[in-house]
Amino acid sequence: MVVKSRVLRSATNGELHSSVTPEEKPKRAKGATRGRKNVKAAAVKGDAEEPSPSPQRRTSARIQIKQLAEKELLVRQRVEILDETDSPSKRKKKNGPVRSKRNTKSKDKAVAVPVSNDVTKSKDGGASEPMEVCALEKSTAADEGGPANVVEKSDHAKVKETLRLFNKYYLHFVQEEEQRCKKAEVAQKASKGSKSKKAAPEEDTKSKRKRPDLKAITKMMEANEILNPEKRIGDIPGISIGHRFYSRAEMVAVGFHSHWLNGIDYMGMSYSKMVIQYWAEKGISGFTVFKFRLRRIEGQSLLTTNQVQFVYGRVPKSVSEIRGLVCEDITGSQEDIPIPATNLVDDPPVAPTGFTYCKSIKVGHGVKLPSNANGCDCSGSCISSRTCSCAKLNGLDFPYVHRDGGRLIEAKDVVYECGPNCGCGPGCVNRTSQRGIKYRLEVFRTPKKGWAVRSWDFIPSGAPVCEYTGILSRTDDLDHVSENNYIFDIDCLQTIRGFGGRMRRSRDASLPANNSVDGIDDQRSESVPEFCVDACSTGNIARFINHSCEPNLFVQCVLSSHHDIKLARVVLFAAENIPPLQELTYDYGYALDSVYGSDGKIKQMPCFCGATECRKRLF
Repeated sequence: MVVKSRVLRSATNGELHSSVTPEEKPKRAKGATRGRKNVKAAAVKGDAEEPSPSPQRRTSARIQIKQLAEKELLVRQRVEILDETDSPSKRKKKNGPVRSKRNTKSKDKAVAVPVSNDVTKSKDGGASEPMEVCALEKSTAADEGGPANVVEKSDHAKVKETLRLFNKYYLHFVQEEEQRCKKAEVAQKASKGSKSKKAAPEEDTKSKRKRPDLKAITKMMEANEILNPEKRIGDIPGISIGHRFYSRAEMVAVGFHSHWLNGIDYMGMSYSKMVIQYWAEKGISGFTVFKFRLRRIEGQSLLTTNQVQFVYGRVPKSVSEIRGLVCEDITGSQEDIPIPATNLVDDPPVAPTGFTYCKSIKVGHGVKLPSNANGCDCSGSCISSRTCSCAKLNGLDFPYVHRDGGRLIEAKDVVYECGPNCGCGPGCVNRTSQRGIKYRLEVFRTPKKGWAVRSWDFIPSGAPVCEYTGILSRTDDLDHVSENNYIFDIDCLQTIRGFGGRMRRSRDASLPANNSVDGIDDQRSESVPEFCVDACSTGNIARFINHSCEPNLFVQCVLSSHHDIKLARVVLFAAENIPPLQELTYDYGYALDSVYGSDGKIKQMPCFCGATECRKRLF
């Protein structure tokens, strides 16, 4: 079994293992770094707010030449877009506000430059504005005192990052749509008694209605965040055979498709030399299908159906169809959905043993939970974020949307959910993580990583998967325990204070007075979490989830019954859309050379996650 982290790092378990989270990077650039990086962050922030007349500041001749070259490049890019784009949706993009500009030397290099979705906070503290930094800017920053060792992201990482950014925008607009529908429903009820005002709310509702996925892709187009925005012949970097998309907008976001509404794309007559033959025929459904035979690139090998390897298997429909079944339900019927265990590796096959399953946290010796916090005064279900006291703790908005049974919009430092003293019921959207496991999970044996977990169901991004349960203990009581690989430190407070290289995610949430980080004087509490969850002898499905350098889950601290952040619940959420039978993983958050043995020497463990960006070592 792969070792579980003694450190719960919010940043590393968040969005694609960047050394600085998207929400945090510009802020750090403003306060923590010097020289060129500060100047760039300020420049982008000013550009995102509103265009201003040419500044009267004195600048060097070198900077003036560079600014002139950038302006000329921008003009050329706009001319190229006007020449190549014919669709109404593209014309709308050209006329819309450009919130960030890509600084590249040529059109060819514009596709290949690495893009990082840095974010700057808007004036009103609302939605953040993405910023793109190209390779030219990074190298310049390194030349003038910035970080010298900038690692370019792989194409696979860029695709994953772009899809996660799309899903984040998508869920934000889903929340807007849900709020609009609630307001329209209230207005409709209020206008029932007045015949003259019946049509007005309906008319306003129709004019404001728009699909969240189209809003999200529009936002990415306006911010120049579409990956591979130009039409191209051949493969899309970072996308391989078998990749699954769950909406047409996702395909547009990564440049795999260019029309967000129309089903058929076109290349234009300039690409006719690539087409050898084309014809039309009736398809299986009776519709006309247009087919094209393209000219093969020189040296390109033939691809036949027997060369295509399908990475996704078939989901079993019943227990009798499960191959290698060693346990029908490791939970002992504690969960609403049974969790089977399979083993096709060991001979003879064995089931997972040595632990007692528990679906909720057990309080250990010497630990006392705080009293229940005061709740909100909502009735039935929390609706208005302006009146709900729990929503106010989350930055004046609910962290979840109702869609798909509840999804977290984005990762936060801490999420405040409704608790026992709240007036709302169990169906409230702000109790999403308290509803237990709702996906069909399976524990299966692997050749190198021990036991692992996968889902038989599709898991949408932001959906809660499970809580990390076990015995809630004091960290001091377990310091002497060796070879316990299932200890999970609750270090939310350390993450908020930024100790040990931890990076914050979102600063929207409040911190109650009893958790004031400014009042901590104990040096040990500043660097070492006071409490942890020990899942060695008692735990749930989360104890079997392995580490990955490119995880599809992230760790989220949640407060519900009380507001003591040192005793927060640890919940695993989907960081992206997860197809069935894909292994579930999260980043354990180890720093290399951070684990010592009983002899005082540094311990090392290889990583077998198999990710494209694997660090090759767990610690």
